[in-house]
Amino acid sequence: MTSPGSFVRKGFVDGAAAAQGVERLGDAGAPLVDTLAASADPDAALGGLLRLVEALDGQEEGAGRRMLAEVADDEGTAMRLCSVLGASVALTHHLVRHPEHWRELTDPTLGSTRTAAYAVREAMLAAVGADPHAEEPVAGLPDAEAVDALRVEYRRILLRLASRDLAHHLSVDDAAAELSDLAAATLDAALAIARSRLGESARTARLAVIAMGKCGGHELNYISDVDVVFVYEPASDGGPEGGGADGTALRAATQMASHLMRICSDHTREGTIWPVDANLRPEGSQGPLVRTLASHRGYYEKWAKTWEFQALLKARPVAGDRDLGRRYCEMVAPMVWSAAEREGFVGDVQAMRRRVLEHIPAHEAERQLKLGSGGLRDVEFAVQLLQLVHGRSDPSLREGATLSALARLTAGGYVGREDGERLHEAYSFLRALEHRIQLHQLRRTHVLPDDEASLRRLGRSLGFLSEPAAALDKQWRYHRREVRRLHEKLFYRPLLGAVAKLPGSEARLSLEAAEARLSALGYADPRAALRHLEALTSGVSRTSDIQRTLLPVLLEWFADSPDPDAGLFGFRRISESLGRTPWYLTMLRDEGQVAQRLALVLGTSRYATDLLEREPQGVKMLGESLVPLSAEAALAEMQALVERAETPESAVAAVRAVRRRELLRIACGELVAGTDVALVGQGLSRLTDATLQATLAVATESVRRHRGLEAPASRIAVIAMGRYGGFELSYGSDADVMFVHEPAPGVEPQAASSFATAVVGEVRRLLSLPASDPPLEVDPDLRPEGKNGPMVRTVESYAAYYAKWSHVWEFQALLRADAVAGDEDLRRRFTELVDPIRFPADGISESDVVEVRRIKARVDDERLPRGADRQTHLKLGRGGLADVEWTVQLLQMRHAGRVEGLRTPQTLPALRAAAEAGLIAEDDAATLAEAWRLVSRVRNAVTLVRGKPFDQLPRDARERAAVAQVLGYPQGASDQMVNDYLRTTRRAHAVVEHVFWE
Repeated sequence: MTSPGSFVRKGFVDGAAAAQGVERLGDAGAPLVDTLAASADPDAALGGLLRLVEALDGQEEGAGRRMLAEVADDEGTAMRLCSVLGASVALTHHLVRHPEHWRELTDPTLGSTRTAAYAVREAMLAAVGADPHAEEPVAGLPDAEAVDALRVEYRRILLRLASRDLAHHLSVDDAAAELSDLAAATLDAALAIARSRLGESARTARLAVIAMGKCGGHELNYISDVDVVFVYEPASDGGPEGGGADGTALRAATQMASHLMRICSDHTREGTIWPVDANLRPEGSQGPLVRTLASHRGYYEKWAKTWEFQALLKARPVAGDRDLGRRYCEMVAPMVWSAAEREGFVGDVQAMRRRVLEHIPAHEAERQLKLGSGGLRDVEFAVQLLQLVHGRSDPSLREGATLSALARLTAGGYVGREDGERLHEAYSFLRALEHRIQLHQLRRTHVLPDDEASLRRLGRSLGFLSEPAAALDKQWRYHRREVRRLHEKLFYRPLLGAVAKLPGSEARLSLEAAEARLSALGYADPRAALRHLEALTSGVSRTSDIQRTLLPVLLEWFADSPDPDAGLFGFRRISESLGRTPWYLTMLRDEGQVAQRLALVLGTSRYATDLLEREPQGVKMLGESLVPLSAEAALAEMQALVERAETPESAVAAVRAVRRRELLRIACGELVAGTDVALVGQGLSRLTDATLQATLAVATESVRRHRGLEAPASRIAVIAMGRYGGFELSYGSDADVMFVHEPAPGVEPQAASSFATAVVGEVRRLLSLPASDPPLEVDPDLRPEGKNGPMVRTVESYAAYYAKWSHVWEFQALLRADAVAGDEDLRRRFTELVDPIRFPADGISESDVVEVRRIKARVDDERLPRGADRQTHLKLGRGGLADVEWTVQLLQMRHAGRVEGLRTPQTLPALRAAAEAGLIAEDDAATLAEAWRLVSRVRNAVTLVRGKPFDQLPRDARERAAVAQVLGYPQGASDQMVNDYLRTTRRAHAVVEHVFWE
């Protein structure tokens, strides 16, 4: 068979080169073709075999040919050798450098027998000239020779292991266990070399090496950092911790540990092994490299974080003083298995879950086997968390290896049987793929390559011989999706089995275990949560079936929210309202975005949850646009509903229902779609415009009918004031208004005034009737003479008052007056009246400027509520809304007569106009705008979270975390939010000091 095409059909890429290479093999060529072709990379395997022949011939004439003859005659040896040469250029290089090691692969027991851990240890120690049976083995070879011998022996044993893995389809957990045994033996041999370097001083300290991470868990990769912790004790009993006043034992232990780490990681002519990482020790890289048992205990009892106990879950003594290592593990075990009871465990767990996907370079995220979504870390974290939660009461779960622990969790009912089996399959595949990637060059990497040649080699190494790159990609993506899907359900599906009487003989999570798990995942009242789950999933109806499908994912989304309990309770109440509605559960099941948005809203915002409970149909809105409606669109809908209503009460109830739905739209838009704070204020203001316009029409008609009039006795307009007039309403704001009227032709002024007053009273009554929507408080107290003045006035009455009696604060209040509802001609006339008053051509006088400042100082001193923190009060605090708005309004009163852009009721446009006119520095204007926007966002967020207005940054940790999340901060960043708030408002206050007061 010499045709290049026939070689290509066998699996070679370069058929011509393959034909030439096989010919160079001589008589052994033809028998070896099929074996070479079965390897991961037949071309590389053939090239490596030719290099090995040359290396053997270089040692002894004819040795290469003899090797070929033996290999061709022994199918097992041929299979092992070709598998290694085709999968690993690093081990090929080792064979070329040490060609005599090919004979290791002739061992017929490799296919069926695993070398015992003690035998591997003895081989590694013997390689460096140490006595494996000595209590403290010391290397006998010269130092440089011992270090090189360590590397050579390590790769000799690794070569045997890799050949078993590749040719005899070793299971991934068996391969990982053998790699861990080899690492432990290597650490022991390195310690023997370290003792040799120290000489007699090494005898002053007993040192134990505790493996952590994958090595500790007996699941090491082909190439990985080996995580360790060092524990020591002075060799002589009764001495102080340092082994004497001069700390001899401490120095000796530190030196041995340091030497051990360098011996493994240094590069020599025989290469390197792997880095030894001791950063999981107490205090990390800032802490001492070695500690005594007592020092470790003191740290773990007082200072350790949850993640440190998670790391200790895999702690295992692997080298050095075994008795000391055993005592260390016995000491930490009770702390590990009680970690779930520690204060702050839930917050720590949530923070650890967030770190799963952190620090992944963007260009690697989609090809990361370890850290990417659906990767190895997802499985490992999930299994470890379940072990920490349930292992305290079930010792059978205290396994170090992920797959072993997963099997125990499945057997115990802590993980669903089917889920456990699928997760086992997916994790095994991902680990096998990781092994093949690393084995190629013995480099630490967890990223799936994207070039065709590498994908082809990896696919073939895993048994995909037909279109290997495509088959590998398909299988990898499938398992990744499975991990993502199962990871979402893993914590939660068994919870349903604990409360729902599901068919099947599968082991179920006990109620006590279910409570422990819910508590660990952030539920403050796990018993209540279980009651909600039972209510949602009980029965055999289609509704219960869909709920059992939805809840595992929803429960995770709730757990990621600031208030999981509120989220689940809200979901139960809405489900009870809508559960029999055909579209509700189907929409949640089939439209993932709607379900996720619902979970976020319910677990974050009491305000939006209350609206949803009053308007359950609003769930549909979560699948629609969340942009606020225009006033015209809202008014048109309200008017259409009013026309069909039979009574004023039912008409305004319909108006208020539209308002309730649109409040929900705006709130959800801010919560899940990031609607800008200015658009929120405009949306709320426009919605109030439409509500008042529609209600005013209903009230006018109601009073007309009640009085038996043929036509209204007066025309009425509504003037928005304050933040309402400034288009800056927040969720809990009252509607500050004034009313202006004009008698109808032929109507006496007193009768017209009585009619207008009755209409205003009816508007306020209808909008304050008990109903299922948030009330709209219509507050007219900013009218002339305040509560003592008439409720309505004519334009002429307003003109007379402002000409004779008004004060500068009333001119300031008029800056935000905006005629928004009612008779359009009356609105225009009122605006024409007040414009010269609020925007005087030459600005207000200096005495008025002094008066404005005096009033501001009084407000600052007297209006702040008792017990409020001036640093974090949103309205009256340092750099808060009042600071910014008073500063802008003073600039308007002084300069709007000359600067047309200042003639606006809105804060931010006025601030921009002031900067463009040179009245305030651009940087100062930007600082004030940033503070105003941030404080307004915080104010909205506080109302959304608490369900009612509150002008103080929350002190409650959960509420503060929820506010931070609404503002777009990641979980766990509430302190960052507070710091940003304080910094921003501090800078704004400094601007106010020199712009407003100087």
